[in-house]
Amino acid sequence: MAAIQTEATRWQLHEAKQHFSEVVRKAHDEGPQVVTKHGKDVVAILDMEEYRRLRGRQPDFKEFLLSEPDWPDDLEFARDKSLPREVDLGW
Repeated sequence: MAAIQTEATRWQLHEAKQHFSEVVRKAHDEGPQVVTKHGKDVVAILDMEEYRRLRGRQPDFKEFLLSEPDWPDDLEFARDKSLPREVDLGW
């Protein structure tokens, strides 16, 4: 597990590109690595375990549907009532 770090390490974008392996290693071992562009923070690179913790567990599509989403009872889906196109099968 990554060590808790109070202050994220900052990298200028061009430095992060040149030292990407090091940025990834530090994110894993030391904590978030912040990449700046024109002096402004633009992204944070996190250890995957930390990312998953922050994101929380997300249900997959099947679980979402089985959870009976709270849709209004009067919700109607528009359906195309036109006939399908004719296809010439060459027979």
